Amino acid sequence: MAFARTCSVALVGVEGVVVEVQADLEPGVAAFTLVGLPDKSLTESRDRVRAAVVNSGGEWPQKKLTVGLSPASVPKAGSGFDLAVACAVLGAAERIDPRVLADIVMIGELGLDGRVRPVRGILPAVLAAADAGYEQVVVPECAAAEASLVPGVSVLGVRSLRQLIAVLAEEPVPDEAPDELGRPDPLLAGLRVPGTGAATGMHSIGGAQHDQDHDLADVVGQTSARTAVEVAAAGGHHLFLEGPPGAGKTMLAERLPAVLPRLTREDSLEVTAVHSVAGLLPPGKPLIDVAPYCAPHHSATMQSLVGGGPGVARPGAVSLAHRGVLFLDEAPEFHSQTLDALRQPLESGHVVIARSAGVVRFPARFLMVLAANPCPCGRFSLRDSLCECPPSVIRRYQSRLSGPLLDRVDLRVEVDPVTRAQLTEPGARGESTATVADRVRQARERAAARLTGTPWRTNSEVPGRELRSRYHAVTGAMDEAERNLERGVLTARGIDRVLRVAWTVADLVGHDRPDATDVALALQLRTGVPRGVPMAIGALT
Repeated sequence: MAFARTCSVALVGVEGVVVEVQADLEPGVAAFTLVGLPDKSLTESRDRVRAAVVNSGGEWPQKKLTVGLSPASVPKAGSGFDLAVACAVLGAAERIDPRVLADIVMIGELGLDGRVRPVRGILPAVLAAADAGYEQVVVPECAAAEASLVPGVSVLGVRSLRQLIAVLAEEPVPDEAPDELGRPDPLLAGLRVPGTGAATGMHSIGGAQHDQDHDLADVVGQTSARTAVEVAAAGGHHLFLEGPPGAGKTMLAERLPAVLPRLTREDSLEVTAVHSVAGLLPPGKPLIDVAPYCAPHHSATMQSLVGGGPGVARPGAVSLAHRGVLFLDEAPEFHSQTLDALRQPLESGHVVIARSAGVVRFPARFLMVLAANPCPCGRFSLRDSLCECPPSVIRRYQSRLSGPLLDRVDLRVEVDPVTRAQLTEPGARGESTATVADRVRQARERAAARLTGTPWRTNSEVPGRELRSRYHAVTGAMDEAERNLERGVLTARGIDRVLRVAWTVADLVGHDRPDATDVALALQLRTGVPRGVPMAIGALT
């Protein structure tokens, strides 16, 4: 029987479906038919596979060839099926024993010369194969480290189809000629694809746990803002920084990722899977173990921010910032509909993109930092009259951030201009990133111990009903917050968020339960109204 089958993986978002690749040879006029809902790039694999097999020393069967991708109801996209199609054809032609292919998952694109190129989404594809019970995976050699992150799976990395044929046929494995020294490896081009999210501002700020180039000690003054950054990192609370240009809003946001704890193994796999699908996983670094930082420009479209785009939906900036920081500088300059699209993922921790081809879900549990000027010229202040913007223009500018969006932001801080005395005063440096990060780590450990046995890990994730029923503050500590609710200063969601922030402050200062001082600081960070409490966490311990 001229039939063989092997397996590959079709990705739907960051989730994979194992696809059986079947090849059947029948007598008749030589033809190559590919069935099973392939897209354009997969349909073109007929020409790529034929040239790769011939240039790898194989003989292309001169019969009627039908390749089926099952289940046929699942749309398949991309060039990652090339390797499986080639091996299935060679198995049907009895160049390779078909029994060897049946339980192997193959992922990779073939060049016309037979070289195996990497594709996006190797990690989520191998995770899907492992969940389906497969134990052997073949991937491109340069993506083997990424695939090896999945436990319980034997990974074979190959550089060419010629090598894979030799391994499967139990023949001597040929050596591939090395590329010319001093030139970049062309096979690595598939790991980082232009135009698929690289313009979102994703970079390596905070890549080191205590990045010397982005230390909190470099921020002059700004006691309230530094405290807000620390509280945001400890509890996963969203932050809004408002102040004139040059006050240090961007500096604070860039230093926030280094304050966050390192990602756990589970979180690292989630983050790496998203970046692998987006084509943003840097070569030589298969696992992302630090909080990502994403800062899209204010001209970003809704699709680039929340995900989507033509064809197969791609992860947006909110997913690239999963378990990290999403910084929206000049927030009022973003389109209002684009900002309001963040409201759902801010609450749920994921984004669901519905298209005619299907529904895709991407993780999106990020820490959002908004930065804005007080007015178009940036000089509006209650203490001086340097601003020349009419009151109507100021109101219109500030109203670009909708009330429902700001209601989901726990911390709102006014960043004051830095004075000459603060800049020139010797020894005026604040606490370093290492000191603050250590305090944040201890606060997260206290919160994790308290939330043991629950699906939540940080204070910002605890639902309001659980806060009110299980996690109470000290008796009388919430009286002032409740009075603010009666006066309309706080909403019902707002008072829950004040209690969440109060728990974070209590974890930072080492209190078993939030007291009146912790709640007062939370209220001050929420409303911006002074409550007569020290704004430095160190002063409360």
